[in-house]
Amino acid sequence: MTRIFNDPADFADEALAGFCDAHSDLVRQVDGGAVRRTRPAAPKVAVITGGGSGHYPAFAGIIGPGFADGAVVGNIFTSPSTQQAYSVAKAAHCGAGVVFTYGNYAGDVLNFGMASERLAAEGIAVENVLVTDDVASAPPHEIDKRRGIAGDFVVFKVMGAAAEAGLELSEVVRVGRKANALTRTIGTAFGGCTFPGADKPLFTLSDGQMGLGLGIHGEPGLFDTELPSAVELGTELVRRVLEEAPSGTAGGRIAVILNGLGSTKLEELFVLWRTVAPLLREAGYTLVMPEVGELVTSLDMAGVSLTLTWLDEELEEYWTAPALTPAYRRGSVAGFVIADGGDTAVDHDAVTQAGYEATEASRDYARLAVEALSTAARELQEAEAELGAMDAIAGDGDHGRGMVRGSSAAVAAAVQAFESGAGAGSVLMAAGDAWADKAGGTSGVLWGAGLRSFGERIDDAEFPTSDVLADAVRAFTGRITGLGKAELGDKTMVDSLLPFTSSLTSAIASGVDAPEAWSTAAADAAAAAKATASLRPQKGRARPLAEKSVGTPDPGATSLAMVFAVVGPYLTAEPSKQLATADSADS
Repeated sequence: MTRIFNDPADFADEALAGFCDAHSDLVRQVDGGAVRRTRPAAPKVAVITGGGSGHYPAFAGIIGPGFADGAVVGNIFTSPSTQQAYSVAKAAHCGAGVVFTYGNYAGDVLNFGMASERLAAEGIAVENVLVTDDVASAPPHEIDKRRGIAGDFVVFKVMGAAAEAGLELSEVVRVGRKANALTRTIGTAFGGCTFPGADKPLFTLSDGQMGLGLGIHGEPGLFDTELPSAVELGTELVRRVLEEAPSGTAGGRIAVILNGLGSTKLEELFVLWRTVAPLLREAGYTLVMPEVGELVTSLDMAGVSLTLTWLDEELEEYWTAPALTPAYRRGSVAGFVIADGGDTAVDHDAVTQAGYEATEASRDYARLAVEALSTAARELQEAEAELGAMDAIAGDGDHGRGMVRGSSAAVAAAVQAFESGAGAGSVLMAAGDAWADKAGGTSGVLWGAGLRSFGERIDDAEFPTSDVLADAVRAFTGRITGLGKAELGDKTMVDSLLPFTSSLTSAIASGVDAPEAWSTAAADAAAAAKATASLRPQKGRARPLAEKSVGTPDPGATSLAMVFAVVGPYLTAEPSKQLATADSADS
């Protein structure tokens, strides 16, 4: 259990600030994460790692010469936002391009991908390297769907060393992808982890049981089994990883990581190593600079994972190369030429706020939009625990917290824009950008992008008619489905979004007034969300634990239905009645 915290919502931010202060000789905090305190004297590829908090020393703990140039740090177990990734990359970029490298999770793929688009549009060369080492998360014929867990560490290390050696961007990417293709991990959990402020872990195991095939976001294992002896556990882990050995790699030299997940003692890991190492040697392998310890954790989870990377001469050179970081040091980095990076990051995204130009009609609707967002934020805050419990069944339990963070940020941004004279479109676009930035994760980027598209269609020139409102909802839906690629039946927010959109737009097209059409569509969305309980997830972190998810509604579909149910009276108000509606809601 996490016992040291102030406001649980601020835990990740406060931990990052404390880390950067404690290691101020090596790192400096920037918007969205941290970068090296010092910068290379000559241009080099910037290797940027990232993901949610709760995995220390991944990701910020490995910033430094010979390893990462920066780390993008999201909320606990939540993808960082597009803005965070962009900001860290701008701070770390030193003239030779940027490569983002991270685990294969939907939110990370979306946010780092969108940040890459922004950087490329500015003329910065950028690439992405995804890690897919977890053998338990998908079968071999779907290896591209596997998630990244402790194998992240090896891939990040060889990429950092390759960049430090002066390789150009395409070569650093090639090395990273080769390392990923030759890396395999299997893990097991003995007990769940607990979020700061939570009164119980994300999952529990019966006495004498373990969950085999865990992730690193507090997800339970694929199945529970009797807790074996250390010899039996070590034998099982080695067997499962070697069964997945890449073709043509029998025998040879391997990097090995026996990783603790947060509360497994080093002494326990050493006992397990006593079985793992001899078995690997008996299989004909030479162990190259093995690591036993906590390198990629999951808050206070009790568990362990075994990672193997099959090395060739090139990968071994980079795996064994020197590194100097807050949490990991190897060899001497005295030969690295560095220059002072300064104490503060330049806000490369700062722009002068131009004055808004909006009609009075649009300003009237903007007030309703602010009220709608405020009401949604209150609804989500009340439902945070419920949504988190749903998400913990087959995921990491952060959906409620993410929705609260996102909606609260959206309200603050909407109020600021409204008070600055913005019309409805600009208010909603500001809210969407803030939601995506502060919530992170898959749902954060989707809600943020959807709100922005909604606002773009509403614009600042009119009080929207029913037809314009229907068009805005279609834009919201199209942006979300275009980014997320989910379809009906995948057990995602789309399973309530598409029925809502279809119902609303059809009713308005047939002449039904907007309030009635919205009310009916919201009821359809709620029914569709409830019906997701019978589905098996096809997307996201819940997919590997599909069977455990059956019987529980999808949290994303549920939260979307909740929001649409309460915002209707504001968004469908008529111009002549909107002030009375808003005043009534305030009272």
